Amino acid sequence: MILYYYEDIDFVFRNKTLNNRWLKLVAESEIRRIGDISIIFCSDNYILDVNQKYLQHDYFTDIITFDYCEGDRLSGDLFISIDSVRENALEYGTDFSNELNRVMVHGILHLIGYDDHTEEDIAMMRKKENYYLSLRELV
Repeated sequence: MILYYYEDIDFVFRNKTLNNRWLKLVAESEIRRIGDISIIFCSDNYILDVNQKYLQHDYFTDIITFDYCEGDRLSGDLFISIDSVRENALEYGTDFSNELNRVMVHGILHLIGYDDHTEEDIAMMRKKENYYLSLRELV
């Protein structure tokens, strides 16, 4: 089950049912099942606090993924900074909703086991993100 939460941000995410179907399709395409996933929309300051407190990183980011997966069941917490998503959309010349979808699927891909530490990993993540973003229109 995918649940949505809001921390320190004036934002309401719409289309939860469509989003859940899409993320379930992503999981199933990677031979996984959706378990308990929390998507927490927050501010830059909130995600910075999470980053400092739990990961000892002192910088802003658009997403932090905490992985609680067991076997093929995807479970975890996805903290998403709405402030950073807005900035990224402007920087990359895309609309906010497309960038938010990219960040959400990025978090799911982390739960599946994809990483983004090397150039090769980053290229694979981007390829998977683009593929799954193209499938979003089909659900």
